[in-house]
This record gives sequence, structure tokens and C-alpha cells, in this order.
Amino acid sequence: MTPITEVEGRRLALTNLDKVLYPATGFTKGEVLHYYATVAEPLLAHLHDRPVSFLRYPDGPDGQVFFTKNVPPGTPDWVRTAEVPRTEGPARMVLVQDLPSLMWAANLVTEFHTPQWQVDAPGLADRIVFDLDPGAPATVVECCEVALWLRERLAVDGIEAYAKTSGSKGLHLLATVVRMPSSDVSAYARELAVEAERVLPALVTHRMTKSLRPGKVFVDHSQNAARKTTATPYTLRARSAPTVSAPVTWDEVASCGDPSGLVFHADDIAPRLHRHGDLLSPLLTPSP
Repeated sequence: MTPITEVEGRRLALTNLDKVLYPATGFTKGEVLHYYATVAEPLLAHLHDRPVSFLRYPDGPDGQVFFTKNVPPGTPDWVRTAEVPRTEGPARMVLVQDLPSLMWAANLVTEFHTPQWQVDAPGLADRIVFDLDPGAPATVVECCEVALWLRERLAVDGIEAYAKTSGSKGLHLLATVVRMPSSDVSAYARELAVEAERVLPALVTHRMTKSLRPGKVFVDHSQNAARKTTATPYTLRARSAPTVSAPVTWDEVASCGDPSGLVFHADDIAPRLHRHGDLLSPLLTPSP
């Protein structure tokens, strides 16, 4: 019989707690759930009012990995959902608004991905994001160089940027913007990506074409489109080890000389929160 756990008055069946999800480190599903309970406060703040796309990996990263955007079958009726417009017609998606909903979702074994807009204003972005993706032999070290340039360039336009690791190979830059159509934010982000390539031609490409990417950092501006999502801060990633999309300081970005210096695992996050707090908390305040 599956044990029932009560979370803030909600009854949850948390299953297969001893199942190893990350064979490289032996990290189990129970440890995944413990991690999400530990980081619930800042994670929930970044998930709040943003419809969630789940990238599920129930048998670990070496098993089947698939996106779920619609409300999954069997979702408890106390999990909040919302109707979201899509090109193919409206769809109902999950909002992870509280600890019981977070633990229910974590039990699905998933990454959390969210758009740059909130559910009360679909398609009106309140954030801008740049996904810096290195093409080998470039690494996150080169991403940091590009991030520092983008930070200064955004500051010229009065935008203060913050950084987090992707939890994979690269780096994400995020900032708040005054609510405006996602298409306008996308156009502005593309302009900056093109400018970055012009100023740093040996280091940057703004195009996804694979033949252009070896040794360069792809400044991916496309995740600003209303239909796109980005890995939510503090989500675990479906990698060989339980890496996290973790906020980092600009000092850490500026001093990065070794890719391993910006790899953070689940066990690293609680001490970082104790030391720094949520480095991305300024994103929770609307842009002036």
C-alpha cells in the first residue's frame, strides 16, 4: 500500500521513494522530494502565477523524457489550473501556487519550465531572458564573458540583469521589464543578440545554425516568445547528476575560470540560500 503523506492539510501519495533517478550519484526520488521541500519558498515565489510546463523524466534522465503542458490526468482538484491561450486553441495548464501542489508535481519527477508572463496577462511579458548556450569547445566560461557584456549593455537601457546557471552547460540572464507584448520583448532581445555578435564576433552567434556554433556562445533570444518557456530558477535538471538551475552572483560570473565552478547540485542549494538568500528575488518586484 502506498503511504499517504499530509502536506499542509492535503493528502498526497508519494511513491517509489527509494527509486534511484540519478544513477551517476545514486540520488533517489525521496531525495528529489526532500530537495524541493527544502527550496520551496524561493521556488514557489518564481513559479507563482506562471503556468507550468513539466519536462518529465519518471525513470531518470536515461529513460523517457517528455513535455507535459496540459493538466496531467489524475491531478487533484485542489491543484489550481488556468485556461491559457495557444495558437492551436486554449488549453488548461497547472499553476504551482503552494507547497502541496509543489510536492504533488515533484512526485511526477519533473523539471519546471515557465513563460516570461503571468497568467493574468498571457502574452504580456514582465521578464526578459537570454539563454547563453556554449558550442564546444566553448564552455560556461565563455558564457560568462558574454553575460558580463550583456549585463553592461542592458544597464545602458536601464535594465538590471541577474544570472543563473542553466543547470546544464550554459547560463541564463534574466531581468524584469514593464509589461509589454512578448513580441516587443522578443524583438528587443534579438537586437541585443545581433549587437553582441557584432561587438564580439569571435565569441558570439545569434543564430541557431549548428555549423556556426562550435567555439562560440549562442545568445538564444527566442525564449522571450509568448509560446516559449525557460527552466524555472531552482528546478532540478534531467542530467546524469542532480544539477540545479541555480542563481549566481556577478562576482562568481566575473571570476569563473573553470566550468566546474558554476556547477551546482541539489545538496549545494540550501547552503547557498543560507549564505546569499534568493539572488533572484529582485525579479519578483515589478519593473518601475
